[in-house]
Amino acid sequence: MKTPNRYILRWQIAIQEFRGNMTIAHKEENIHKNADGLSRWSLANNPDNPAYVPLEEEPQIPIEEINITDIGTEFFEEVRESYKKDRNRHISTCCLDKDCKDKS
Repeated sequence: MKTPNRYILRWQIAIQEFRGNMTIAHKEENIHKNADGLSRWSLANNPDNPAYVPLEEEPQIPIEEINITDIGTEFFEEVRESYKKDRNRHISTCCLDKDCKDKS
């Protein structure tokens, strides 16, 4: 047999004591319609598994800095007041009022 995958290797380890007394033939799913025991109940891929294959780890990228900004209502009041001084900014003021009312 070629290098077995971890499912078949698990079964080989389990039945080693019976080697020489039996023959195991694997039939593909389309030939053998019943449940295939070799493809069921897989073991977790961890160091306890005899067929353990370590996964490649992704490199960890350190976080250099985290900035959190909380803009208070004072900022929005200043923006509203500055827009009130400019007659062409009436639409922006209405939009800001609507946005602030929705958030509070």
